[in-house]
Amino acid sequence: MLLKRTSLIGLALLIFCNGIAYSDSIRRTNKTNNIDSTRVAFAESSKVAPIKTTNIPQLSQNEKRLASEPINDLLEIQHSPFRQLMEANHNDFVESYINKYASRSYTSHLSEMKGLASYYFPIFEKIFREVGIPSDIKYLSVIESSLNPHAVSRVGATGPWQFMYATAKGYGLQINSYVDERKDPIEATYAAANYLKEAYDIYGDWFLAIASYNCGMGNVNRAIRRSGKSSPSFWDIRPYLPGETKNYIPSFIAISHVLGNPDRYPVEPSYADFPEAIDVIMVSRNISLASVAKTLGLSTEYLSTLNPSYRKKVINGTKINPGRLVVPKVAKNDYAKLYKFLEGHIQGQKMMLAANGNSGNVKSTQSKYHRVRKGEDVNEIALHYNVKARDLLAWNHLKEGANIEGRNLLVTAPVTEKKSTQEIKTNRSNYYIAYKVKNGDTLDTIAKQFKGSSVSSLKAMNGLTSNIVEPGMTLKIMQD
Repeated sequence: MLLKRTSLIGLALLIFCNGIAYSDSIRRTNKTNNIDSTRVAFAESSKVAPIKTTNIPQLSQNEKRLASEPINDLLEIQHSPFRQLMEANHNDFVESYINKYASRSYTSHLSEMKGLASYYFPIFEKIFREVGIPSDIKYLSVIESSLNPHAVSRVGATGPWQFMYATAKGYGLQINSYVDERKDPIEATYAAANYLKEAYDIYGDWFLAIASYNCGMGNVNRAIRRSGKSSPSFWDIRPYLPGETKNYIPSFIAISHVLGNPDRYPVEPSYADFPEAIDVIMVSRNISLASVAKTLGLSTEYLSTLNPSYRKKVINGTKINPGRLVVPKVAKNDYAKLYKFLEGHIQGQKMMLAANGNSGNVKSTQSKYHRVRKGEDVNEIALHYNVKARDLLAWNHLKEGANIEGRNLLVTAPVTEKKSTQEIKTNRSNYYIAYKVKNGDTLDTIAKQFKGSSVSSLKAMNGLTSNIVEPGMTLKIMQD
């Protein structure tokens, strides 16, 4: 839907509370450090290689004081060594692609790319700046996926940066039944930037690094050997590369040229329905996009568009490994309400079940067990199965610190059985509330607080095998 122009990513108030962070910049989960589970990703980094200023117009002191940061950024991009490198590499191969992309048959595609780029490119540029690679490499995503997070190639490469499964896992992207971070514009861009930076450190040539992104370093290395040159350019090894890669660099240079010179190739952007500014929140609990959307007065599909990596439209976050939630910029007076909801302090919200988002029509799942190996602990096992450690302890009648080596632990709780059509119609007005167990609570005292609840119904609803509940557990309770 082509509705409105999208501006740069908005900045939000920074708040840290119980695992939820309202970020002034998009944050990336640090998967290797359990102590500091988030890190600022979009702050200006001192590690970024300085841009050469040889050909940048020099400003007077007054001009420097008056010039805005976006203008300085624009000057650096327009006169960057990488931009000049691409312009200097126009040849017959590149010109053929420029003519193709500048033709009338590509007008609609370019218009769509410009609209999507207004949302995605600021994200890519800031990540590239942090990692230390040229911002113009952002145009590679147009060649890879046409800026479609859900793009899947014939061989299974997925997301805006078209990662294969093994490569994605090697660069720390999570892929499981709940999430595929190859589709996450933030996480996938970090992975792509880190690959390209490593490849450049190996080859010392951006075009060779980008070529390896398409066909792998093995193919590039073989092409270098076959070229017979010690320091060949891309054009030297092009005849020895796979067919797709031969045209990969020319098409990349061409699309960068056409989209990067709007005055020479004027095409009106088709602006997609993206927010003009966003907030990024790190969520440390299980929560459905549908329930967040309802709280914010949005459609689930719209919120899912901003969070494309969640396969079941459910964020399965933990304190050790929080999930990222992208939302349109939240008004200051709505922060408290959203925070309370995300922390589970607002009762009465309808909870969409993780299996398919359709309450009352959920397929049953069989219990799953994990045999504990030497050296494993409850927290590690809980993280692996995306459940809470305290729930594992409760399901298995264990106390914290108990010896679990060699035991078979229950690691999944059964959900509600599939109901008949008549039951679904009868219970359509029912909904779940989330109740957080307090000190002194028992299943009996909790059941007495809610009409129609019983100890047996609470156990069945929450997959409990005993009457034991621990403070901090969150129970689902059916309400009329």
